[in-house]
Amino acid sequence: MEDLKLNMEAFLPLRDVVFHTLRDAILKGELEPGERLMEIHLANKLGVSRTPIREAIRMLEKEGLAVTIPRRGAQVARMTEKDLEDVLEIRDALDGLAVECACRRMTEETFDKLKDAMNAFLAAVESGDVRTIVEADESFHNVIYEAADNPKLGNIISNLKEQMYRFRYEYVKNDLDYTRLVEEHSQIMDGLKRQDVAYVKEIMHTHLDNQIEAVKELIRKQSEGSRS
Repeated sequence: MEDLKLNMEAFLPLRDVVFHTLRDAILKGELEPGERLMEIHLANKLGVSRTPIREAIRMLEKEGLAVTIPRRGAQVARMTEKDLEDVLEIRDALDGLAVECACRRMTEETFDKLKDAMNAFLAAVESGDVRTIVEADESFHNVIYEAADNPKLGNIISNLKEQMYRFRYEYVKNDLDYTRLVEEHSQIMDGLKRQDVAYVKEIMHTHLDNQIEAVKELIRKQSEGSRS
C-alpha cells in the first residue's frame, strides 16, 4: 500500500476517485485478499476525510471486492470458486436470452457498432494493457446487449457486471496469449451476422467456461499460497 495515491486527473466526485484508486490497488494485488481496509489509515494515506473512504468501501462491496465482517470491519474480499460459479452461472443464462433477442433485432447500424467494438478490442489486445483489454471486452459485449433491445434485461446484466469485473480482470491479467479470446469474439460476430442463435449461444457458453476454469485454477493457487 506504500504507493497508494489518488488520481486527481479523473475529474470525478471524490468518492469515485477513491473507489477507483482502491479498486485498482485490489485488482493489481497491492491490497491483498484479507487485508483490512481501515478508514482512518486509508484517509491519512490518501489525504481525504473518512466519508469518501466509507462511500468507496460500500461501492467495493457491491462489486464483490470488499466485505465487512462484524467487529472486524471491512477487508479485501477473498475470491472463492463458489462466488465465481454463482456469478457466471447467472451470466450464462442472461447471455443466452440476450443472444436470442440480439439475433432477432440486430440492425446493420448495431452490427457496425459491433465491428467497431471488435476493432477497438483488437487494438486493446495489441496494447497489452489489462484494464484497456477488460474495458474493450466489456464494450464488445455491451453492443450485443444493446442489440437485444430489452432495457430490463440490460439493467439486470449491468448490475451483474459489477460482480463479474474482478473475475474478468483476473482472467485477462493471467492470460498472456489472447489468441483464444480474440477467436471467440470473432466467432460471436460471425454467428450474430448469420443470426445463428444456437451457434452464438454455444460460443458464449464456451467463452464463459474458459473464464471459469482459468480463474478457478488461479483461486486454487492463491488458496494454496495462503496456507503455505
